[in-house]
Amino acid sequence: MAEKIRIKDIAERAGVSVGTVDRVLHDRPNVSKPAREKVERALKEMNYQPNMYASALAYNKEYTFYLLLPKHESEAYWEEIEEGARKCEDQRRDFHINLEIKFYERSNEASFREVANEILEARPEGVVVVPASLAVTREFTEQLHHLSIPFILLDSYMPDLRPLSFFGQDSFCSGYFAAKMLCMIAGSEKEVMLMRQTKDGQVMSKQQDNREVGFRHYMHDHFPQMQIHTLDLPLNGTRNEFVKMLEKYFAEHSDTHHCITMTSKAHIVGDYLLKSNRRDIQIMGYDMVEKNARCLREGSISFLIAQHAFMQGYYCIDTLFQAIVLKKKVNPVNYMPIELLMKENVDFYRRTQI
Repeated sequence: MAEKIRIKDIAERAGVSVGTVDRVLHDRPNVSKPAREKVERALKEMNYQPNMYASALAYNKEYTFYLLLPKHESEAYWEEIEEGARKCEDQRRDFHINLEIKFYERSNEASFREVANEILEARPEGVVVVPASLAVTREFTEQLHHLSIPFILLDSYMPDLRPLSFFGQDSFCSGYFAAKMLCMIAGSEKEVMLMRQTKDGQVMSKQQDNREVGFRHYMHDHFPQMQIHTLDLPLNGTRNEFVKMLEKYFAEHSDTHHCITMTSKAHIVGDYLLKSNRRDIQIMGYDMVEKNARCLREGSISFLIAQHAFMQGYYCIDTLFQAIVLKKKVNPVNYMPIELLMKENVDFYRRTQI
C-alpha cells in the first residue's frame, strides 16, 4: 500500500506553511503565485493523489442537477428512470446533491423550450436531457455549453450536441437484434407488420428511427423476400382510432401473423389481439411497462426488449456527481445491455440492479 502523504509533508517539501498547502489543495484564494508554484511542484514530485471524496465533503457545497423527461402516464420505463435518479440522489445526500425533475409535453417544441428556459434560469450544476427533436434540443444544449453547464443525454444519442456522456442502447444494434429475434420465429412468413407511432407522418424519436434503420438493414440483408407493411398509428390517437385502424389492416393483410414495433406501445396491438381473440398473430416490442408485461404473459406479445431504465436513471445522476463533484473523467458513451424477455422469464427480470 502506498504511504499516505500528509499536508505537513507537502508543506515541508515546498517550504511553505501548512495553511498555504491547504488553500492550494482546495483552490482557495490568497495564495501568491510563487507559493502556489512551489506547492504544485511538490505535489507533482511526490505523486500526490488527493482524496476527492474527502475534499468534496469538506467543501460543503450544494449541487443541483436537473432531469428533463417527457410527460408520461403511469409507465414503468420513465417511472423507473425517475426512481433510479432519486436513488442516486439519496445515496449521495452527504455531498448535498439535489435533484429536480422537470417534464415537457412530447412532440411539443414550445413545451420543451419553456421548460428548458426554466432550467437555464436556475443555473444548475448539471443536467440530464431526454432529447426532443434534434433542432430544438440543440437550441437548449448550445445554451448549456455557453453557460459551461455539463449535460448528459439519456435514451437518444446525438453526438453532434457534444454531451458530457450518453446512457441508452445502441439503437441501430438494438433494431438489428430485434429483427434477428423476430425472424427466428417468423422467417418463413411472407410478410410482417411494422407498427409505428407518428405525428404528421414523422417518427418523433431519434432512437426509434435508428432502431428502424437497424431493423430494415437486417431484413434487407437476410430476408429480402419478406414484405414489411408499415402501419402508422397517430401519436395522440384514441383507443377507438387504434382499433379501427388495426381492424382495417388485418382485414387487408390476412397473411400477417407477426408484427413488431420499435416503441414501448406493443400493448396497443397486444390488447387488440386479446380482445378480438386473434391467437394466430403476435407482436414484438420494447420496454418492460406493465401493460406490455401483461400481454406477454397472456400470449399476444412474443418478445420484449428491455433497457434497464432504473440503471440508466441512476448512472446518469452518478455520472454528473463523478464529473462535477469529484472532478473525475467519465465515459462519454455508455450503452445499456440488450435483453430479451419472454413469458417464461419476465417475472424474473430484475430492474433495480444497483
